[in-house]
Amino acid sequence: MYAVIQTGGKQYRVAEGDTIRVEKVPGDVGAEVEFGEVLMVGGDQVVVGTPRVTSAKVTAKIVAQDKAKKIVVFKMKRRKGYRRKQGHRQPYTELTITNVTA
Repeated sequence: MYAVIQTGGKQYRVAEGDTIRVEKVPGDVGAEVEFGEVLMVGGDQVVVGTPRVTSAKVTAKIVAQDKAKKIVVFKMKRRKGYRRKQGHRQPYTELTITNVTA
């Protein structure tokens, strides 16, 4: 059985045992997180929500709270002497899906 969940403004197709990286979710490593924003549940029979499947939920365990690799933001205007260099590391949460209930 699989489900499509929404978190952090993005949608993810998940099944039991999957490990995914999502936008930062509050909680400590080892804690259980429950997602009620289930948009679709699939398997033997597909159930599509309008906009959500109210009876479905997805449970996950937090594996890591970390930051992604650094990206460099470099702005420059030619012939003007304007240069700005800035780095950014986006925080993320790594989850392992433990249960999908419909």
